[in-house]
Amino acid sequence: MSTQKSRRDFLKITAAGLAAMGLSQFRGMGENTQPISGFKVPSGERWNKTVMGMKSEPLDKVRIGLIGLGMRGLDGCDRLLKVDGVQITAVCDIIPERVEAARKLVVAAGQPEPACYSSGDEAWMQLCRRDDVNLVYICTPWELHTPNAVYAMNQGKHVAVEVPAALTLDECWQLVNTSEKTRRHCMMLENCCYDFFEMATLNMARKGLLGDIMHAECAYIHDLRWLKFDKETGYQGMWRLKYSEGHTGNPYPTHGLGPVAQIMGINRSDKLDFLTSMSTSQVGMSLYARNKFGESSPEARQGYKLGDMNTTLVKTRNGKTIMIQHDTTSPRPYSRIHLISGTKGMAQKWPDQRIALEPDSHSWLKKEEYDRIMKEYEHPLSRKIGERAREQGGHGGMDFIMDYRLSYCLRNGLPTDQDVYDAATWSSIVELSEKSVLSGSQPVEVPDFTRGEWQYAEPIGILDF
Repeated sequence: MSTQKSRRDFLKITAAGLAAMGLSQFRGMGENTQPISGFKVPSGERWNKTVMGMKSEPLDKVRIGLIGLGMRGLDGCDRLLKVDGVQITAVCDIIPERVEAARKLVVAAGQPEPACYSSGDEAWMQLCRRDDVNLVYICTPWELHTPNAVYAMNQGKHVAVEVPAALTLDECWQLVNTSEKTRRHCMMLENCCYDFFEMATLNMARKGLLGDIMHAECAYIHDLRWLKFDKETGYQGMWRLKYSEGHTGNPYPTHGLGPVAQIMGINRSDKLDFLTSMSTSQVGMSLYARNKFGESSPEARQGYKLGDMNTTLVKTRNGKTIMIQHDTTSPRPYSRIHLISGTKGMAQKWPDQRIALEPDSHSWLKKEEYDRIMKEYEHPLSRKIGERAREQGGHGGMDFIMDYRLSYCLRNGLPTDQDVYDAATWSSIVELSEKSVLSGSQPVEVPDFTRGEWQYAEPIGILDF
């Protein structure tokens, strides 16, 4: 009997035993608390075999087609050209000047001239159909992420898509169902999973330094008022500002959630069960618009629905909790919080990196002991490639580690570190948080995009090359 089958049988027996004993509170909610159903199940049964832990045919070279060459896309083009085993064979953007800039980067790096696409809104589809592309790297505006990714997978391409991978639950299910049907990887480019401190805390958690992780806090707190209103260098079509006009909740949850979800085994031994979310009133964007453009300006008269600060609380099936915050409006320093709290201690990144451990958990570790712990628990990826990553840049090097690791996995036929179920689960907070806010912060159920496979999958381990 296989180990996986034995584990499945054990978990089924355990679940049956808990039900027989009436331990409904194990699910994390009292009998009088019923969450709003957060989704419509697209099918009672899985349409295709799970892609959890899926391996694919090894690629001799990762041949990339880049869609979207704005702020993230052009930086990505420059960075990917320095990653082992990568060739950029095609580039696409609706603005020809950006395509030309990418073409020059590719040629300057000594690679063959890429195919260039910029004519028409559907030029990206031609890129996806190319035989010399096996990975489509998507850096387009948010609302295009899922359509781009679904089409690319249906053309037989693996997909790497910027965050969030989807804006609605329907889009989340589209990604899951398409990946399962086509057997193509769909990895969300959550670069914060590869930041140095986040990887170190993953290592600490896996090796038991912090005990059983019971609670985490995470965020995306980044004053982006200048960028939202910047008509020259801001996002094409000012799509981020337009989203703030029509939506509330947390539109950008994954930078904080991704690393803590991996540490806590979300989708692999545990799952997000339900959430409740609340937002402050919207004040900051209107105030900024009045100060920058004038009281009577269209920007000042425009209404904005996105609250200044959103706080979302999530309960997991195994009774653990996560706090997620979003604020791109308030005048305050950048923070992702990244706080991991366990039964033996805690670690926190912002505003300062610090650790507290039993038995002296009332005090932060002194510098010498902190430095010793950080050296001992440095993640193998940062130990092996950290210096090179810092030289290449990209948010301090984490972008390069992400791209390098993605290339390594595809070239060796390994599962990607984040799969389509992670992309869907982490992105689902966008619509679910808004749904909760608009319902007076009522609990909202988080879909199980794995369709039960989380019970049998092992948490992500200590990755290496």
